[in-house]
Amino acid sequence: MNDATQKTSISDELGANIPYLRRFARAMTGSQTSGDTFAAAALEAILVDRSVLDGVDTKTGLFRVLYGIWASAGAPVEEGESGPRAKAQRHLASLTNNSREALLLHTIEGFSHGEIAKIIGVDEAEADELIQIAHREMADSTSGSVMIIEDEAIIAMDIESIVAEMGHRVTGIARTREEAVKLGKADVPDLILADIQLADNSSGIDAVNDLLNELGMRPVIFITAFPERLLTGDKPEPAFLISKPYSVDQVVSAVSQAMFFSSTETLNA
Repeated sequence: MNDATQKTSISDELGANIPYLRRFARAMTGSQTSGDTFAAAALEAILVDRSVLDGVDTKTGLFRVLYGIWASAGAPVEEGESGPRAKAQRHLASLTNNSREALLLHTIEGFSHGEIAKIIGVDEAEADELIQIAHREMADSTSGSVMIIEDEAIIAMDIESIVAEMGHRVTGIARTREEAVKLGKADVPDLILADIQLADNSSGIDAVNDLLNELGMRPVIFITAFPERLLTGDKPEPAFLISKPYSVDQVVSAVSQAMFFSSTETLNA
């Protein structure tokens, strides 16, 4: 492969991974604006010197550069908030260093323990320990009520089982936008888990926005086969977005974090 072809290949790989880099940056920093700033800085660093990708595959290298820039900046997380966002920051300060980032990389972004070790600069055994610590600290800290918006019965039952086994109460399952709003008013949830495409061709995004307008801000997790619809950069995006097919670990991780922080920016942020 000649240099021109190799550069084109790397550029294509970088482009394909930008939505997921932005997703991780946002969850890591607590802000879409801050996350996008760090993601852009990582891409600029690679464009200036592609040797920063040496020794790892392109995706791992991209996330390693992002993490390195964020860490060198003091690992900032959005501050100066009030209400639920301020509570989220207080919870964040109580976590073991690097554990949340390791958990995000593993369960949401799908990196192996070895890849995570390379990204955050620790050995593989420490990466494994950090992930286990994060699971324990987040799962043990809070419990609450969860509403599920999902039109596929088997998936809805599976998600309900996962959430219930975590110790949370499921308020119910809605299959359409109208059902979601009715259910939300009848039993106000602490957290909403939502698909995007619903049974009557209504939108889970619209259902969530209706609920937030009625009930006020609360954390939302989208579980969808269409993640690209929410990772466009054109408007505010959810902090937690899980692609179908999902794993149990992904759902547990996202629910634990959303409950733990009591807040994620939503589509109306």
